Amino acid sequence: MVVFAGQGDARRSMALLWRDTGTARSGAERAGRGRGRREDRSRPGPKPGLSVGMIVAAAIEAADAEGMAALSMRAVGERLGRTAMALYTYVPSKGELLDLMYDQALAELPTGYDSGAGRRAAVTAWAGDVLALYLRHPWMLQVSQARPVLGPNEYTMLETLLRILRGSGLGRDRARRVVGTLFAFVRGAAATIAEARQAEAATGVTDERWWRDRAGLLAEVAPDFAERFPAVAWLESEPPARPPDERPPAEPGSYLEGEARAMFDSGLALILAGLEAT
Repeated sequence: MVVFAGQGDARRSMALLWRDTGTARSGAERAGRGRGRREDRSRPGPKPGLSVGMIVAAAIEAADAEGMAALSMRAVGERLGRTAMALYTYVPSKGELLDLMYDQALAELPTGYDSGAGRRAAVTAWAGDVLALYLRHPWMLQVSQARPVLGPNEYTMLETLLRILRGSGLGRDRARRVVGTLFAFVRGAAATIAEARQAEAATGVTDERWWRDRAGLLAEVAPDFAERFPAVAWLESEPPARPPDERPPAEPGSYLEGEARAMFDSGLALILAGLEAT
């Protein structure tokens, strides 16, 4: 399931994203004066004690617990003990809410890294933090990168990485390519690990059992496998080597997650070695 950001009203969404500045705050307030506000005034009693921040936090909790497919204004309202209509007073639609959720989750990332140990160590730490963020909020991986949110925390994330890279004398074009490569690599690794965690719950079959059942059948249906695919047979002729300092997977027992984490570590090292060599 791929979800595209920026599907709400552009002016309202940008005003809400940047609401901490004076100009944006007034725009966000104007954006909230829609159908939801009129409905809320028509109800007797005190107005609900809600805020944009509370709604966004509840939406993130809902997406973390139930996934993107279950996210709705009604589901968020139920977590807050309010109706969906009451939420529209603050956030005009699910489109704007998605933008706010994604950008707010990015606020969990550190904004500075010690460069004393060198650029490689700083980028490695940054990549590890971004990977951990995606795994805490796997629904973020379903938000397409084809259209960025353009929120303050998204720009802060980019600014943090560029500060690390810019100090090494990279030109603009090269910096753009390095940034794109790192983002794509970390996001891809996170997606593989997140899917590994979801696979057993979704299918009821462990990684070990899945591979064991099919490996035996593969030998049966393709007895000439080694002759047909000699390079693959060579690759699989020995178990993968484990670095002595490899971190254990967050959820023990998942072979695929362990392999994905090992590939993340070695792949990142290769990218950074290539950057240093050129």
